Amino acid sequence: MLILVLVANLLIGLTCLFVAWQVWQLRRSLAQVTHTLLYVEEAVHGVLYGAPGAIVIAKRGTHQLRKNYRQLEGQLQRMQQVMGLLSMGQFLWQRRSVRLRRSRVTR
Repeated sequence: MLILVLVANLLIGLTCLFVAWQVWQLRRSLAQVTHTLLYVEEAVHGVLYGAPGAIVIAKRGTHQLRKNYRQLEGQLQRMQQVMGLLSMGQFLWQRRSVRLRRSRVTR
């Protein structure tokens, strides 16, 4: 009976020792993961720290570019109209010149 109690006690002790060793290993692994996550968080913070300001500046720049683009579109349309009128004037002038030449030739 005494031997049975000693063997059971020894098995319980070895089981507890094994569980304690596993918990210690888990603690070490979790500490390493924590260290890595803190390092990554610091690196990401360093990279993204200035992002909000840069986004605001970029937003302003984009707004200004869109405004300039709209103005340029209006100018382009006016220039296309002017070029169309000039082209039409050139066509009419050439047509008039051809008529004048023909009328001079037929005289």
